[in-house]
Amino acid sequence: MIDQVRSHFGFSKMPFGKDLSPSALHRHEGHREAVARITFLVAEQAIGVVTGEVGSGKTVAARAAVAELEASRHTLVYLPNPAVGARGLYAEIVTHLGGEPRFHKAALIAQATELLGKESAERGRRVLLVVDEAHLLDPGQLEELRLLTNAELDSKSPFALLLLGQPALRARLRLGSFAALDQRVQLRYAIPPMSPEETASYVGHHVKLAGRSDTLFSDDALARVHQAGRGLPRAVNNLARQALVAAFANRSAIVDEKAARQAISETDGE
Repeated sequence: MIDQVRSHFGFSKMPFGKDLSPSALHRHEGHREAVARITFLVAEQAIGVVTGEVGSGKTVAARAAVAELEASRHTLVYLPNPAVGARGLYAEIVTHLGGEPRFHKAALIAQATELLGKESAERGRRVLLVVDEAHLLDPGQLEELRLLTNAELDSKSPFALLLLGQPALRARLRLGSFAALDQRVQLRYAIPPMSPEETASYVGHHVKLAGRSDTLFSDDALARVHQAGRGLPRAVNNLARQALVAAFANRSAIVDEKAARQAISETDGE
């Protein structure tokens, strides 16, 4: 099926794939803002919170920002799964920094703190700790992260901490029980959905990457995709790809409103 769709539309590869290099990403305004702010966060070794709806591009923006950092001067510690518990956070940090996690938690905390300090003091590297799905962190984990950033008696942080999560994360941090951490957050950004014009540009960008520089999606189809996808890159991506398949099934040379409606109907029925 994929080969047939690709041949039908004259693509060199299927558009709307997930394996794009950071340089090939579509840089709409929300994405550019997020990348710029994350870059600032790393330079300042600060704590930042970037939120957005599911599929808004939080992780993609973080990946793009990391790609722009000088690899020889920065170390990324990426924690994709908060379900590892408080001890798991320290173990992940130690493992990412090349250590063998100690068994007892007290020793593990000291080990993580030591390795973070060495990364800066001895290797001259800035550490960026990225916690994805951070809205799922439990109170104990949030407190452990605060304590880690407080290793230098509040004079400086041994690393930059980026929390990526859904909008609920910002609301949680405002609760009184997390005041100590919330007061240390220096950067907050909520990634907005794409505008209709940005959605059209996004779709056109991916089509061009696949080898077509002409207009393939009709204006009506783009409007449908934008509305149904609410301007969220992942949803727009999925709907546009599904609309391509529908247009192929209809033996249409373009992706028209009919194909977009079929894609939306099929996606809603999943």
